[in-house]
Amino acid sequence: MSFDRRTRAEQMRDADRAHGRHSHVVAIGLSAVVVAGLLGFGSYMLLEKSEAKEKLGGGLAQDAKQTEQGEKDLAAGPIAGEKTWDATKLTRDHVTTDVTYPMEPPVGGNHNPAWLNCDGVVYEKAVPNVNAVHALEHGAVWVTVSEKASPDAVAALASRVKSTPYSLMSPYEGQAGAIMLSAWGKQVTVDGADDPRVAAFFAKYVQGAQTPEPGAPCTGGVDG
Repeated sequence: MSFDRRTRAEQMRDADRAHGRHSHVVAIGLSAVVVAGLLGFGSYMLLEKSEAKEKLGGGLAQDAKQTEQGEKDLAAGPIAGEKTWDATKLTRDHVTTDVTYPMEPPVGGNHNPAWLNCDGVVYEKAVPNVNAVHALEHGAVWVTVSEKASPDAVAALASRVKSTPYSLMSPYEGQAGAIMLSAWGKQVTVDGADDPRVAAFFAKYVQGAQTPEPGAPCTGGVDG
């Protein structure tokens, strides 16, 4: 028979130290499990966010492609009721005098050296023809409205113009139609802002193939 010669106090101290070591080992093990769990959860969340971002990016890209294709489709077809002038006969000299144009609003011809600012600008008053024609030469679409146009139509057209670079809008007294859209050598008359020809005209002629000076600025000119 063997006897533990340690005192009772020594035995209790040794037992406490052993228990402490055991608790420490258990605590380390639990901490490792918690850390591993957190790392795993973090990786899962990062993966989820990455996949969600990829899906969102893919959806936005698809929407952009559909929008671009829709605009191409609008621009491809003819526009009913559109009038066209021979671009080779529309003179493009810079003059500092007034010009009498054969059509109202004008769609081309000699014009002032300063273009009308047309970066989505809505003018509340009539603008000089000679400056507006220069904006058309740069590829802008000019929306003109008479007193016959309804307030709702004017507001809707103004909203479209403000969101479209290379476009401008102004009142035009004496024009044949309530709402007229003009580009260089092109013009169409519509009755309302919801007429599908409005979207088609913008898609086809904002910086379109008819533009004599594509890429020329629509800012840095004059404001009416």
